[in-house]
Amino acid sequence: MKLARFLMSHEGFISVLCYTVTAVFSFLSFAPLNLPIFVWFAPFGLFLIEKRNRGEWKKLIYHGFGFAILFYLVSFHWVYHMTTVFGGFDWYLAVPIFIGSAILLNFKFPVYLLLFSFLAKKVGKFFPLIASFSILFAEFFTPQVFPWYFGNVVAENQILAQNAEYTSAYGLSGFLFFVSYYLFYLKNPKKVLHFLFLIPSLRTKHEKISKQLLVGLISLLIVLGLFFGNGFYLFHKWENVQPIAEREVLIVQPNAPLEFRDGRNPAEEIRNLMTRIDRMVETELKEKPVDLVVLPESGVPFFTTHDSEVTRSIRIYWHQFESLMAIISLRHGANLFFNELDADIPGNPESARIIRNNIRMYNSSVLMNPNGDRKNSYQKVFLLIFGEYMPFEWMYALSGQTGQFAPGTKMDLIPYYERRKTPSNVTKDLHWEDTFGLSPDSVREHYRPNQIEEKKIGSFLPLICYEVIISEFVRQFQGDPDFIVNVTNDKWYGNSVESYQHHTLGRLRAIEFRKWIVRSTNSGTSVFTDHLGRNIDNEFTPIETTATIRKKVSVIPGKMTFYRLYGNLLSYLFMGIVGLVFFVYAKRNS
Repeated sequence: MKLARFLMSHEGFISVLCYTVTAVFSFLSFAPLNLPIFVWFAPFGLFLIEKRNRGEWKKLIYHGFGFAILFYLVSFHWVYHMTTVFGGFDWYLAVPIFIGSAILLNFKFPVYLLLFSFLAKKVGKFFPLIASFSILFAEFFTPQVFPWYFGNVVAENQILAQNAEYTSAYGLSGFLFFVSYYLFYLKNPKKVLHFLFLIPSLRTKHEKISKQLLVGLISLLIVLGLFFGNGFYLFHKWENVQPIAEREVLIVQPNAPLEFRDGRNPAEEIRNLMTRIDRMVETELKEKPVDLVVLPESGVPFFTTHDSEVTRSIRIYWHQFESLMAIISLRHGANLFFNELDADIPGNPESARIIRNNIRMYNSSVLMNPNGDRKNSYQKVFLLIFGEYMPFEWMYALSGQTGQFAPGTKMDLIPYYERRKTPSNVTKDLHWEDTFGLSPDSVREHYRPNQIEEKKIGSFLPLICYEVIISEFVRQFQGDPDFIVNVTNDKWYGNSVESYQHHTLGRLRAIEFRKWIVRSTNSGTSVFTDHLGRNIDNEFTPIETTATIRKKVSVIPGKMTFYRLYGNLLSYLFMGIVGLVFFVYAKRNS
């Protein structure tokens, strides 16, 4: 009742308007609309609420939750779809889950308002650095399952995005709030006119204001020049770098089913899927070979090609799955990278008695070389809470769709091999239908005339699903990859903006590493992104359809960028300096 009265009041109207400005302007700036001009005004809602409620801590917390809920409603509305489709919850449970997650996972809004208000009150005058300090603190130290930073939206500007090589998205967030707070402060035309006319006469009664504005304008121009100038330099520097090689890569988007609660026949659907994958690959590669074929996360769900006592005991190994993967790689003489389930038992699983409770399941991706041999695999390390595991055992009963995966322990690059460059030497090519009568070993024997010398020609960095958006995690991989491969399954989110947002959040890894990204999705949007963060030809595969897309991926000469070497050092250094300046200022004026 109290909330209803507040919303119908003048103060409530202004507050909701502020929430809406921040939420809608952020959404307009973000993928897939990509209108970055709006991002400079998105923080205005936060600034106005803080100014109207400065020092009223309880109100600021409530307003922070208001920003969180409306922001979630506008930009992350697909979370509701995921809750009902993936989680299987009815709407009366999905709504409170949505609101609860909006509050718990967007604590950066109330934290930002509280910290900014505290610092602004202590300083007592216009000091835009505290706006940058506050947003950096809020983005660094508040929990987020699906990390989203204002800097990711700033990076829609291709020139400014290049600064991510040094600062990642965090530094761009600080830059945004520094500039935006100036715009907010000068939103009154009278102030601008006063400033313009009072510069020549510093002896007037407005001398102090004029000095502050003059110093402020100079500092603003320096910061703008630094970010735009550095971005322009880096853009042209890396645009002119000559690749040391090119790899032809094919992405296959099979639009595989996720589950069968609608009554479809699972066996029939899986057979149709395998036939579809087989034909899509053959159509693309019959006349035009590639170095690497990439299937997405859950491209073939529920099964593995890893033949072991453990995988056979829990019935996830399927010999026809392995046979088809071998057929594709041998038939076309190409590397094949695909996603699967995997399992083991800690210790010595081959000799120990297999007890189901001891088995660990993995979300895994593996490479099959041009000779049809199963090579290196990568088990997903950074698991998605509520999707791939629950924080407490009793919570698994809430959603039957949630996996019980264990995190992988290795973060190694995946080597790939030289493709077959000669025509096929077999008289009859095999297809999915042949796997009913041929084992994987029989497939390899059939294609023995196509065997070539195994020659490693490079390696790539494997990332599964939303691992690509965690910058601090990705930089932990060692070695110099030729490119990055991100396989993901966004089908749970339906025909929503999530898939575009997911890619945009991960796109900065291309700039931080100065490597191309191959993004392979189950149902859209698959895309190639170059080392400048540009989506090649702006060509995305459509959502909820089958599709293929192929490009030549440039291998950029190996070089450890500043961000790979030092991470968020510059952002932490900035926060430390501003914190020290504030401490000295506060102590001097106490």
